[in-house]
Amino acid sequence: MLDLKFIRENRDLVFAGAEAKGITVNLDTICTADDKRKALIQEGDVLKAKRNQVSAQVGKIKKEGGDASGVIAEMESVKTRIQEIDSEMREVEKNLNALLLTVPNIPHPSVPLGKTPADNKEVFRWGEVPKADFPMKPHWEFTDKFGIIDFNRGSKVSGAGFPFYVGKGAALERALINFFLDQAAQRGYKEIMPPIVVNEESARGTGQIPDKEDLMYIVERDKLYMIPTAEVPVTNFHRDEQIAEQDLPIRYAAYTPCFRREAGSYGKDVRGLNRLHQFDKVELVKFVHPSKSYDELESLRQDAEHLLQLLGLPYHTLLMCTGDMGFTQAKKYDLEVWAPGQQKWLEVSSCSNFESFQARRMNIKFRPRNGGKPEIVHTLNGSGLALPRVVAALIEHYQTPEGKIIIPKILHPYTKFEIIG
Repeated sequence: MLDLKFIRENRDLVFAGAEAKGITVNLDTICTADDKRKALIQEGDVLKAKRNQVSAQVGKIKKEGGDASGVIAEMESVKTRIQEIDSEMREVEKNLNALLLTVPNIPHPSVPLGKTPADNKEVFRWGEVPKADFPMKPHWEFTDKFGIIDFNRGSKVSGAGFPFYVGKGAALERALINFFLDQAAQRGYKEIMPPIVVNEESARGTGQIPDKEDLMYIVERDKLYMIPTAEVPVTNFHRDEQIAEQDLPIRYAAYTPCFRREAGSYGKDVRGLNRLHQFDKVELVKFVHPSKSYDELESLRQDAEHLLQLLGLPYHTLLMCTGDMGFTQAKKYDLEVWAPGQQKWLEVSSCSNFESFQARRMNIKFRPRNGGKPEIVHTLNGSGLALPRVVAALIEHYQTPEGKIIIPKILHPYTKFEIIG
């Protein structure tokens, strides 16, 4: 959420930022609602002062033995109007808050203008795309051949996009989770194991609602949401709290299963592990001082890239354009790994800076070291990493001409095996 005062003082900037993201906002309606709120506050303050003055008059008249009925009647009308104002204020503030939730975050000046993924900018590339002297196969041919991931039985039990991981497939998944968490700990992240369902306030805090309801699974009976990412519970961990400035930055790493409806997904991009409704991911979340947030974004990106380098997977890093960014982000990088069996790039991580957008919704502040008014922290998060496409890329990248899968050496202590097949 953007600060209301900032919106009023920077209307052109806010409007242009929303337009760059392809979002229409009605700032006039917001300002009109705010004007009404201010008018009600002013009227209420005047009447409350008058009520106090009349109360003093009643006491004085009664003390002197006079008739205070006329003054008391006047006070009753004032009291009634104050109650009406309080009721109107609740409705106006509810409406104003709902309007503010429809205003997206402003893109950082370094974000390229654009409307489609074609307008994203490659800023870094690592590793050599393999040139094999044999036809490289897509990962789903190996998962079926070795029975390590069972899509058919997953579809039977739950539906498409909910696979079973079996035998060495399950072991590889677990190995990657532990490997990612261990690497995060070495780079200064504290491990946290959060709930995988959240309430509506938590979903609103990180911006999943009112923006992404259609992508979330909802437990209607209990009014809970299945998390689309650990970002939601972990960022809400400090909701309505004040953090001492000297404790910043705070860095958390969390493994969770994630649940996404992926409404509208279809075609070849959903085959195999490319797009699932339930998947595993290690998430990295930061709470930082505003003056350090863009330095922290670069280090967050490097933390995610480091994992791909250790696994020996070629990747490139994209700076997302305004139109291909999210509602809540000020700046976002995507990391895409090369899948040689499909001859395409697969996204495995997004690293984002939200500045104060999420923290303002959640009322997360820090107390300045030298005193003064508490300030809103900046929040960041990134995938470190999302597992399905990493597994897909590993299988495709490390396949052999004999049709086996070599496990990267760095994972051997975790998998306890070196080859599949």
